[in-house]
Amino acid sequence: MAEQLPIRILILDDDPFILKLLTRMLANLGFSSVDCSEDGTNALKLLDNVATRPDLILLDLNMPGMDGIEFVRHLVERGYSGSLILVSGEDERMLKTTEKLVQAHKIPILGYLQKPVQPEALRMQLMKMASSLSGQNKKENVPKIYDAEIIKKAITTGELVNYYQPKVRVKTGEVAGVETLVRWHHPVDGVIYPGQFIGVAEQCGLIDLLTETVLKQAFAQAGIWQKLGCDLKVAVNVSMDNLASLDFQDTVVKLATEAGVLPGRIVLEITESQLMGDERISLEILTRLRLKRFHLSIDDFGTGHSSLAQLRDIPFDELKIDQGFVHRASEDETLRAIYDASLALAKQLDMEAVAEGVEDREDWELLRQTGCDLAQGNFIASPMLAEELGAWVKKWRDRIGAEALVSLSEGRVQ
Repeated sequence: MAEQLPIRILILDDDPFILKLLTRMLANLGFSSVDCSEDGTNALKLLDNVATRPDLILLDLNMPGMDGIEFVRHLVERGYSGSLILVSGEDERMLKTTEKLVQAHKIPILGYLQKPVQPEALRMQLMKMASSLSGQNKKENVPKIYDAEIIKKAITTGELVNYYQPKVRVKTGEVAGVETLVRWHHPVDGVIYPGQFIGVAEQCGLIDLLTETVLKQAFAQAGIWQKLGCDLKVAVNVSMDNLASLDFQDTVVKLATEAGVLPGRIVLEITESQLMGDERISLEILTRLRLKRFHLSIDDFGTGHSSLAQLRDIPFDELKIDQGFVHRASEDETLRAIYDASLALAKQLDMEAVAEGVEDREDWELLRQTGCDLAQGNFIASPMLAEELGAWVKKWRDRIGAEALVSLSEGRVQ
């Protein structure tokens, strides 16, 4: 692996023993182009010299003089384009915080290593570097940006299609509902995900038209499932921009009535990723919708603005724990603490708790052990077209028994 990759590495650590140890480990892995520095000032001199500029820096955080955090700032000022691995004796929480900071600065970070560094852990990090370099000559898959006119045409010509991701009851495995996730079926570029067009729609005043299109499809589908006797709640994401006009409440009621769907079958998921504009209008819309028995869910809880204040002020009856606090929470103390606190808060406020981002069996078992109400994520099912749901339900029922996903004492979903 390493012999084929001319990677120049800089080790920055104030401990001479650590410098020698890491240099030897790197040599054993086939990396011979290694520079060492015991302080940030000298390391920056190596960085400023084209001949010694590193592709990768192993960075200690806690050093006298210029510490690792300050050194990262100097990297940003110099437009450093290489990669970084944090190496430190600090606790994991400190390392994760620093990792987030480096990512915020847009510097590629492969991960972190805790001292004493284990050779295998170092090798795994360097494999990431090798994979990155081997793909440098390939064309980068940069998301295409679409302008407002093209997005408006897509909305009006029916190119937006709803997909549905199931939510299941953790205790019994019963399919309780679905979340509506819009996709753009572009005639040339294929399936386009919301991240490439929702933001533009919000910025260009198209979000109301887009949301109405999604609602109309979702409510029509909810009406079909209702007539078939399927007891499913259909959730739809609502932007804070939709809550800027009192007309939105009338639109929701009108569309539900036209589709013949009961308000109790509809969940409006409100994301808290941005601050409310005129709080009075938003509160009036949401309160009136709740009075009409539509369900309200606070989405991505804990990741946006004033989460607790919104819980205090708005009559939500469902709390969705953000996927960033669910996946791997069984093995990460910090994530587990945030997950536990969110779940406890939902229970204390008599709200249903939905765990997003359930990616594997470990995540599922955590929800079972802690008594979370509902689960959603790729471990259960990826988003699918409405016509695919029936076949998936049959497979899910088989999985419940075959994989013992619920305890026998709770009974299996029929």
